[in-house]
Amino acid sequence: MDRRQILNTALVAVGSSVVPFGNTFAANEKLKIGFIYSGPVSDVGWTYQHDLGRKMVEKEFGPKVETVFVESVPESADAERVIRQLISDGCKMIFTTSFGFMDPTINVAKDHPNVIFEHCSGYKLAKNVGVYQSRFYEGAYLLGVIAGLMTKSNTLGYVAPFPIPEVKRNLNAWVLGAKSVNPKIITKVIWISSWYDPPKEQEAAQTLINQGADILYQNTDSPAVVELAQTKGLYAFGQDSDMSRFGPRSHLSGNTVNWGVYYVAKVRQALESKWKAEDTKWGMKEGMIKLVPVNKEVPAKVAEHFEKLKAQTLAGKFYAFNGPIKDQAGKEIVSAGKSVTEDELWKMSWYVDGILGKQP
Repeated sequence: MDRRQILNTALVAVGSSVVPFGNTFAANEKLKIGFIYSGPVSDVGWTYQHDLGRKMVEKEFGPKVETVFVESVPESADAERVIRQLISDGCKMIFTTSFGFMDPTINVAKDHPNVIFEHCSGYKLAKNVGVYQSRFYEGAYLLGVIAGLMTKSNTLGYVAPFPIPEVKRNLNAWVLGAKSVNPKIITKVIWISSWYDPPKEQEAAQTLINQGADILYQNTDSPAVVELAQTKGLYAFGQDSDMSRFGPRSHLSGNTVNWGVYYVAKVRQALESKWKAEDTKWGMKEGMIKLVPVNKEVPAKVAEHFEKLKAQTLAGKFYAFNGPIKDQAGKEIVSAGKSVTEDELWKMSWYVDGILGKQP
């Protein structure tokens, strides 16, 4: 199953933390750490950023650690085999970096209680398994503000992978940001059922352009959308990593993730015998979500508004999902003075007003 697949069942209720786990290696030996990736490190997106995080760990801790990785691992039973092989090779700490690795991680963790596991985008905790996610939606809202102020057609286009809460949060936040400055905005979405498929991503982007979209965003992993916008004289936003080099004019900004700040923190816990299984969700104020500096194509007044909201978000004074919010049918689902709750945020299943078309 692909990473961050759709969740059709309620989240499992588990505790948020346990007592410190303690060292599982001798004081005079390196901590060997394994990373499992669902895609290639060359994807210029999700996997690429995770690998930069791995390299941050090496730089931070030097001879105290040794890291290894396995890329393009299928999110199936085969992942369990890869995890077990890393343990056989001496890994005492393993990061599994996609939603589809959740059950394989939990299964192996039961058999190896002295190995530390960290799973990205999941929700199942165990004594030796922590989970972590990013608040990508914070950046998505801010990029939406730029889109809403710069579009000429009032039609935005979004290239989406799978209809899971994570993607819907980003889509909804982007649209809310755009509509906050331009109520006339409509957004069209094309789902491609893949995280990394450059030809499909570009085909979807072209279809959206044919349907009138003049600014594009994506929740996929390659720079194909940005590249197409560059050739068409239109605008786009990158995702996961800085894709500005693929669209010097078209790339207005980007929503990037620095997994390294989390990896360094958790490895330090392990080295100091302070690691514990936690459910962690970090965003801009923690340094996990970072926005690419705005392109010179962005007018000064637009950039000023963007920077003001960014500063408020960094300070924890702005939240993208404050009411009033209407759903796609125009029904108010969050009233003024209220906000989307933390629990609802991570289960998000609805579209906000302004998004056209049915969900898959």
